[in-house]
Amino acid sequence: MAIIPQLNLFSWDKIEVSSELNRLKLVLVSIPDEIFVCTLEVKRQKGRDDYPVRPMWNTLLAGIVFQHKTVAKLLRELKRNAELRQILGFNPLLGDSAVPTEAAFSRFVKSVIENQNLLTQMFHNLVAELKTELPDLGKDIAIDSKAIPSFGKPVNDEKKKESHDGRRDVDANWGVKSYKGIHKDGTSWEKVTKWFGYKLHLMVDSNYELPLAFSVDVASSSDMTNLLPLVENLSENHTEIYENVEKASADRGYDSAKNKSELFDLHNIKPIIDTRILKKEDKDKPQKLFGDRYDVFTFNEQGQVFCHCPKTEERRELVSYGFEKKRGTLKFRCPAAHYGFECKGREDCEKCSPLGTGEYGRVVRIPIGMDRRIFTPVNKSTNQWQKDYNKRTSVERVNGRIDQVLGFEYHTIRGKDKMKMRLSLALVIMLSMALGRIRNGQKDKMRSLIAPVAKVA
Repeated sequence: MAIIPQLNLFSWDKIEVSSELNRLKLVLVSIPDEIFVCTLEVKRQKGRDDYPVRPMWNTLLAGIVFQHKTVAKLLRELKRNAELRQILGFNPLLGDSAVPTEAAFSRFVKSVIENQNLLTQMFHNLVAELKTELPDLGKDIAIDSKAIPSFGKPVNDEKKKESHDGRRDVDANWGVKSYKGIHKDGTSWEKVTKWFGYKLHLMVDSNYELPLAFSVDVASSSDMTNLLPLVENLSENHTEIYENVEKASADRGYDSAKNKSELFDLHNIKPIIDTRILKKEDKDKPQKLFGDRYDVFTFNEQGQVFCHCPKTEERRELVSYGFEKKRGTLKFRCPAAHYGFECKGREDCEKCSPLGTGEYGRVVRIPIGMDRRIFTPVNKSTNQWQKDYNKRTSVERVNGRIDQVLGFEYHTIRGKDKMKMRLSLALVIMLSMALGRIRNGQKDKMRSLIAPVAKVA
């Protein structure tokens, strides 16, 4: 019979901690929560301390890391798992009696909600710490919103709203979002999503896929009016990152002349925002570019600029040649001169040039002020714009992690305050995990919330 050496009952450090628990330890080591915990401890000084603040706070974090959908499941796991209890800070001498009741844990959650400002500051502290590890953090950003249904039911009766029973959500409202596109066969499609609840407005770094700013509002809140406030939020809390931003990408839900012009004029950020087709019946119909030369140059809502051959009337797209910041103009070149093909009307076209022509043929400069929604510093008709716009998918992947890993695909959250608290915690854990992995030599896995952690430094 093999003799098993006797170990001290509470010497868990002599046992190899599982990778799952290491993920939790990585968060607990990285999260800057001292001010937050001390604030709650000071508040409780004269009250009962049956369940200490620090273990309770760590338990709240563990429930998110381990994806427990309800408080009841989390507390059952604590009663079963002595090793987890000790890592969270519960007194091992008390055994499973150290585990709080559901009522006690609910009261603690209310205390956390009351200190939302400290949670938000914790988020910003983590962003600042990540900036020291990632000097180019924020060079490219992406912005999007995320629909989050409430677990509560809508309230249709004002009397019930005043005396709700806890099952209904009196803060949330209805939101609608439509998605449109074109099938390969040329037919159009549209999908309409409707939900009762809230909306997360989120800004992330496009390259590292890490959150930089966020806000939580009701489901009916507009995407378009929340873009600039997110940028201002970044400016107020992270000046160094804000000054480092070069481009901001977003889908057509954020398309407006105000958003695009203020991003560039006030914040020196190039907008990479998809353009909505407002005049569907005139989608392919060219619009006048210069009133006195309508027969020569036209453009469409996608920012494409065309020349019309004076001889054959053939329409050709001009070649985008970049943005001239000092002049505030987009520069376009003659396609015949650029590609080297014959154009029968080239000579007549060049005679109309007020500045003459050279080896580049006819050059056209368009002030972006002509239409700030259509003409932006990075012209939409270029490959560079498409390459930059593809980075927008980074925020969609972050939204996916919030759903699938951080517990928002299925949840039991009602009320705006609780929703904001829970989303703040989710983003704090995401950033803490990233910071922990970087400092633990796993920079290549900083985006992952579930990859194994062999050892916590």
